[in-house]
Amino acid sequence: MSKTTKEAILRGVILAGGLGTRLYPLTKVTSKHLLPVGNEPMVFHCVRQLTEAGITDILIVTNPGYVGDFVNALGSGKDFGCEFTYRVQEEAKGIANALALAEGFAAGGRIAVLLGDNIFESSIQQAVSDFHAQQTGARVLLKKVDDPERYGVATLNANRIVEIEEKPEQPKSNYAVVGIYFYDSIVFDVIRTIEPSARGEYEITAVNNVYLNRGQLEYSFLQGEWVDAGTFDSLAEAHQILLNRKESH
Repeated sequence: MSKTTKEAILRGVILAGGLGTRLYPLTKVTSKHLLPVGNEPMVFHCVRQLTEAGITDILIVTNPGYVGDFVNALGSGKDFGCEFTYRVQEEAKGIANALALAEGFAAGGRIAVLLGDNIFESSIQQAVSDFHAQQTGARVLLKKVDDPERYGVATLNANRIVEIEEKPEQPKSNYAVVGIYFYDSIVFDVIRTIEPSARGEYEITAVNNVYLNRGQLEYSFLQGEWVDAGTFDSLAEAHQILLNRKESH
């Protein structure tokens, strides 16, 4: 396969690890990504976002205790019109650490990475099209929020991202980097260069900042509602977003 053909293929990665401690005791039963949101397990939403955008080769990364639950819920992918691969993250060492497990799956191509607890009201199709139009580099999606200190926060100047800070105590803007990222084939080399944060985790913000410093980070604004469904309040909000989305279709 030629390099050009490889780069035209976009594979999907859903990161569904972590312990979901903020949703305990629900997560004593199963992964938070398999909790019901709308009228189906949360991860189904992520799968549909990818398949509706034409991405049908999808890797699920989760932790050892839940991988059987994901296989039981999702199967081979036949019911979704896609094909699933599964990988296990042995220890919860951050998003970038989990993403590193996708290197073999990516096979030298480009990837769309979705955090399994992020719920989007709108389709990601436009962002996928924008990334396809990019020659190299990475792309993130930004959304104006009321509580930016919970997220990676992007500072913009003259329509360019000039800085991304992870969960800053005093955010310099209200633009959160939402849980979907697009990367070219060098992302795994980038991950190998980053150091753990003060939390002892390999942060995806550190990866994005490497691309930023190279002048290879683009962005799109996310349309519609978005929620990171990691708390009881946000889980309820995600539930309502998906019920409303279903009613409008």
